[in-house]
Amino acid sequence: MIELDNRTTYSYDLSVLEQIADTLTKQEIELIFTDNAEIAEINREFRGIDKATDVLSFPSDPFPGAPLGSIVISINKVQSVAHELGHSDSDELALLFIHGMLHLLGYDHEVDNGEMREKEIELIEKFSLPKSLIVRTLEE
Repeated sequence: MIELDNRTTYSYDLSVLEQIADTLTKQEIELIFTDNAEIAEINREFRGIDKATDVLSFPSDPFPGAPLGSIVISINKVQSVAHELGHSDSDELALLFIHGMLHLLGYDHEVDNGEMREKEIELIEKFSLPKSLIVRTLEE
């Protein structure tokens, strides 16, 4: 189940995101839609990186009944990247959500041996989405 905290005027049907979440976990997910200014502030506070990013993930401390964690997505980034790459905002949002979910589940593309990329590709194919963040980055 996704608990949405929408801090923007953007409206989105969460049904595909719910399906993705249900494929990966039965735990609740907090999903926050925000803008570049707020995500830059969060990025600066928690990662020491002073710039806007597209998605951030914050796992919860494990205890019985705890949510899996929080995913923060910049809707400004969703819209600009979707436009730049020629696919829908909905597809870009789903790609970012998958990326954030995998981080919540303990995957880390910066240190793993391709496991996160493989799982992302599997989910992208399952949900008929365009190329993932990791795949796009590897091609550059």
